[in-house]
Amino acid sequence: MSLIQEKSVHDHAAVRTGEPPAPPIGTGELPAPPIGTGRRGPSALLGLLTAAGGPRYAVALAVDAVGGGMLRPFLLLYGVGMLHLGAGAVGLALSAGMVAGLLVVPLTGRWIDRGARTLPAAVTLLLRAAGSLVLLAADGLTGFTAAAVLFGVGSQSWPTTHAAVVSTLTEGRLRDAALAAGRSVRNAGMGLGALLATVAVSGGAGAIRLLAGVTGAACLVAAALVGSLRVRARQEAPRPAAQDGPGEQREPLRRITLLGLANLPYAFCFDVLEVALPALLVLRLHASPAWSSGLFVGNTVLVIALQLALVLRLADRPRRAVLAASGALLTVSYLGFWAAGALGGSPGAAGIAVVSVLYTLGEILYTGSGTALVAATAPPHLLGRALARWELSMGVGRAAAPAVLTALLAAGPGALWLPLAAATALGALAVLRLAPAL
Repeated sequence: MSLIQEKSVHDHAAVRTGEPPAPPIGTGELPAPPIGTGRRGPSALLGLLTAAGGPRYAVALAVDAVGGGMLRPFLLLYGVGMLHLGAGAVGLALSAGMVAGLLVVPLTGRWIDRGARTLPAAVTLLLRAAGSLVLLAADGLTGFTAAAVLFGVGSQSWPTTHAAVVSTLTEGRLRDAALAAGRSVRNAGMGLGALLATVAVSGGAGAIRLLAGVTGAACLVAAALVGSLRVRARQEAPRPAAQDGPGEQREPLRRITLLGLANLPYAFCFDVLEVALPALLVLRLHASPAWSSGLFVGNTVLVIALQLALVLRLADRPRRAVLAASGALLTVSYLGFWAAGALGGSPGAAGIAVVSVLYTLGEILYTGSGTALVAATAPPHLLGRALARWELSMGVGRAAAPAVLTALLAAGPGALWLPLAAATALGALAVLRLAPAL
């Protein structure tokens, strides 16, 4: 599918939804309407959100994020408190859901490469709505596991389907900015949903069941909004191998597979905040749990405030360079966590809080450049498989991270931070060597 064909798909979708056609294509620069000099702050964010899919898609993103934030952190609590299951059994069920989701990601990529765009995205939302319904009906481990699998499949496939929709309706740096805007809204929505849920759970069992019902309803509404767009990509058959040369068509996927391997240590960064730092602060430094909460809130606020701004500021830099720079920042922050933790007590906790700002900047650059680089590298007819391989590497890294990080920390802070820093630095070097200069 050529860029002109992508533009045509967007224009046809715009006619159906009543939205204006896409901006002109050709320069690869950010078009003026979404982020021009006359539009800043919330206005620019709204323009970028509606650049891919229009207002309905933007509302679907927000609704899904708030719904997910309301239930996802409390699934363990639901299994233990509502269904009276053992914590170990609940943990295994949640892990089974994550593994099932990872197994489905490659199939989702192939579905996208057959031209589907908004339909796979809508299906991932429907699966999560079904998961909420099964959760409400569950009365034991079997029902809870079924719900966890539905949630896992829907959640793991969503990033691939969302990136494919945005990549079809936008291009170049506009695509990068639209992806960043979507991440900002998702982070804000997840945070708001978690805050609402934290207040609601004080209401007891009835409130927890209400959370599941509201989450299902939110996913159902979001699925209806996304499905109503009915966007497909015009399929373009790959050129014969004899025309391109033997194996030349497989080269982009091979390169993205190698980039996915380099991405594995990067993917550990999310659980550094959620697993490693809380364990270090509470178990090693004997600091108040409030430090962990403060780090999480600060990280969320910085990501929401800076994600889009940094992507726009670095729009003239190669995505490869930005992704490698994110690895360098993460590497330095890991060494900083090690050094700060050696101070012990409150000074150590304060030092970790300071270093976490550097860590957050590295995370922002990583999430703002990784998917964008893959989308820019992949041939149109292989977009789904390319995005799926990237998201699969991220999912595998995140699945392995809690067990690996806690095991390394049990051996000592040095056993955690030094290998993690070295692996991330190697990943950054691999990105510089393997990724195209896009």
